Amino acid sequence: MAQQGAAPFDVPRALLAGAVLLFPLLAYFGTAASIVAIWQRSDTFAHGYVILPIVLWLVWQKRAELRLLPVQPYPPALLLLAACGVAWLLATLGEVQIVRQYAFAAMLPLTALAILGKPVARALAFPLVFILFGVPFGETFVDPLINVTADFTVSALQATGIPVFREGNNFAIPSGNWSVVEACSGVRYLISSVTLGCLYAYLTYRSALRRTLFVLLSIAVPIVANGLRAYMIVMMGHLSGMTMAVGFDHLVYGWVFFGIVMFLLFWLGSFWREDEESAPAAAVAEAPAAAPSAKLPRLAAMAAAVVLCAGIWPAWLAWQAARPAPAGAPAVLAGLHTAGGAGAPFAASWEPDFAPASATLRQYGVQDGQPVGVLLLSYRNPAPGAKLISSTNRLVTTRDSAWRRTGVGQRRVALGDRSLEVRESQLNGPDGRLLVWHWYVIGGEATSSDVRGKLLQVKQRLLHGSDDGAAVMVFSRYDEKPEAARAILEGFLKSNNAAIEAALAAGGKP
Repeated sequence: MAQQGAAPFDVPRALLAGAVLLFPLLAYFGTAASIVAIWQRSDTFAHGYVILPIVLWLVWQKRAELRLLPVQPYPPALLLLAACGVAWLLATLGEVQIVRQYAFAAMLPLTALAILGKPVARALAFPLVFILFGVPFGETFVDPLINVTADFTVSALQATGIPVFREGNNFAIPSGNWSVVEACSGVRYLISSVTLGCLYAYLTYRSALRRTLFVLLSIAVPIVANGLRAYMIVMMGHLSGMTMAVGFDHLVYGWVFFGIVMFLLFWLGSFWREDEESAPAAAVAEAPAAAPSAKLPRLAAMAAAVVLCAGIWPAWLAWQAARPAPAGAPAVLAGLHTAGGAGAPFAASWEPDFAPASATLRQYGVQDGQPVGVLLLSYRNPAPGAKLISSTNRLVTTRDSAWRRTGVGQRRVALGDRSLEVRESQLNGPDGRLLVWHWYVIGGEATSSDVRGKLLQVKQRLLHGSDDGAAVMVFSRYDEKPEAARAILEGFLKSNNAAIEAALAAGGKP
């Protein structure tokens, strides 16, 4: 019996569809290059290099099924494609790299849905979605995972009978001092495990329940395993008199342990596998006739629509960038005249790890006889790559051996007829303990939220073509309890916040 199915996918249509599928890579080449740059510089996301080869392999495995499916463009996908373009544009204006990269990556499966249609996209659903694993995402979980690892390790040590003194993510036991830093967070294990777990679940199981359960295991197991790994490393150091697992071997032991855990996870998962049986040749031959593929004119019309919906956003941004920029003076921050007068410098060794600012002002004042520090970082016309709001901007980095962050939270400060929300951090270092309040001022509006700050930056860029913004930090010393320092900082802001805002407004005028 002759095989029935879709009409042959001729060369003109194949070339047209292939060109449309490649169009987002060309139109958003800069965004694609930024993804590859992160793969290159960060071992955490080195798995990104294998995502596309895996996707192509998965598509190749579906070739017999795809030959039977019609190519029928799906116009509703254009709305989603345009929405991704808008998200990309806003994320570019607000310098939100992760949103920009995900918006671009989502355009790839949506382009396939638009030009090839629902039957083909449904058959390739997992390979198309798997493309999103190439976006380098996960660093936002570093701090929460550090806290989880520290909690687990300290609890396990106490359960073992070892006395522990903890301060933030640093703790001391009788044999030595330990610190849970970024490399100990386990974020690399988690990202690798989830990526491999999703692929394994797709290839091994057929039911949605088993796939979901295995993916959930691939999330939970590395988190627990990383806690055990950290505890074992501390115990090895403790029992060996701090001669083992305190240097490079620390990381080696961690990866060996993780490899064993992953092997056991996949080995156990194999007992519940559901292999997909190949359809008999006769069944394929007698498959019912599929709907005919779209004719070339309709395919060409959809190709033009895809190019328009996806390409208009980078084109508009390029047009905006080509327009003459309004002349603007560089940021200049004049000295503050604080209500309490000038104070003596302190905490000279502490500097926040922020991107280079266009202008910086560090000054000291006095409130109720106590010294208070003020640090203003203006980002008017910053250097390329320097961002006011970024996950890499931190008061203290996990690599800083001198200063440590021992507490973090949010506070709302009453300033007359309005209030100011600040982000509070407690630091400990060679100059003593510091209580730091910091927030952003963008377009004259203050916020401590990264999300709202990014929205304010987008508003500034769209309405005024400006990237003005500043980070404000006020800080004071404290001994054991930070309550007294909180009262000092609140009183200082009530007297001087207007002067701080005036200095920022004057420094941001063109």
